[in-house]
Amino acid sequence: MNQIFDYPDLWVEALIGTLVLFFAGGAIALVLGFLVGAMRVSPVPIARAVGTLYVNTIRNTPLTLVLFFFAFAVPLLFPVPRGSFLLLAILGLGIYTATYVAETIRSGINTVPIGQAEAARALGMGFGQVMGYVVLPQAARSVIPPMMSVLIALLKNTTVASGFSVVNLGNIRANMSENGENQMVTILLVMAVFVALVLLLAWLQRTLENKWRVAR
Repeated sequence: MNQIFDYPDLWVEALIGTLVLFFAGGAIALVLGFLVGAMRVSPVPIARAVGTLYVNTIRNTPLTLVLFFFAFAVPLLFPVPRGSFLLLAILGLGIYTATYVAETIRSGINTVPIGQAEAARALGMGFGQVMGYVVLPQAARSVIPPMMSVLIALLKNTTVASGFSVVNLGNIRANMSENGENQMVTILLVMAVFVALVLLLAWLQRTLENKWRVAR
């Protein structure tokens, strides 16, 4: 624990960097993933095709290559302020994770009996009303466990951004090594922090599941 007490600023900065990547990237992933998931089950063929192309292209590309694209290609294509690697990493993580969010939402929607959607359409509801009032409320409960697994994977994937000059828990080992500290101890401490964060997400998952079960 001396490493933490001797270098509190480094640990706090690294933890904040990880949390910023997680929450900001997660927000983008949830919003974009919801839209893409809706496109994947849309009755419009073009929307389904675009959603399928996006998911199959990004999901089958390694995260490192996605971050490489945002770190090196995007600044050449668009006027990006210098030193904005954090923003680019957030966008890369969000866009990459959105594919998994979309597939999770799609699988949850598919658990709802199709007869209920057909009955809602027979009552004159449009696609948006069917999704918002009939399908999604029922799909949400089955989506919670896999969605939390996606968010846990996002939390661990934040360490990949350390290779692109983004400060987070993934690169604190290098900082400690420069200060002559034991790298094995640093790695074990980082593991302990991630275990604690994952346990918090697991607790949130159980809480949401219990709350939804009571609501039913």
